[in-house]
Amino acid sequence: MSRIGKLPIAIPEGVEIKVSDTNRVTVKGKLGELEQLVDPAISVSVDDGEIKLERSTESKNHKSKHGLYRSLIMNMVVGVTEGYEIVQELVGVGYKADAKGQLLDLSLGYSHHIFMELPVEVKIETVTERGKNPLIKLKSNDKQLIGQVAAKIRSLRKPEPYKGKGIKYQGEELRRKDGKTAAK
Repeated sequence: MSRIGKLPIAIPEGVEIKVSDTNRVTVKGKLGELEQLVDPAISVSVDDGEIKLERSTESKNHKSKHGLYRSLIMNMVVGVTEGYEIVQELVGVGYKADAKGQLLDLSLGYSHHIFMELPVEVKIETVTERGKNPLIKLKSNDKQLIGQVAAKIRSLRKPEPYKGKGIKYQGEELRRKDGKTAAK
């Protein structure tokens, strides 16, 4: 059996779980509502304050989906109770970020500004302090969506290995390379 898939998910107080006939799981909590369509080979049941997932066969495909859907539902439960936050740091001279509603204005050393429209489910905040790198704070209850948005922002200017300039996650350790002086 899948080590992840067989673990039950405890339902915290204030969270409402609905499983429809079409295997659509809806999780509703204080931070919002999320939905996930589950493969028909995986059965979802709610009883005694726990969510349990079981698979119909022992095929490799069903075993892999067992753990996957358990993790997705767990992420939904955590998302509607606590939410998720990702903080990104802009490292580089003149790099700036400014949020106007759901529009993110980035100045990343190119000849032009980059404007990015964010989904309404993702809340954005930019912090600029004198003497420190600008920060972009993303908050959402959907782990998949916030991770996708953060990856898209990072892809605009990935950190380079020599000086470390670019957009990085806060607390991320970058592998740095020595420059030309290493050859001597």
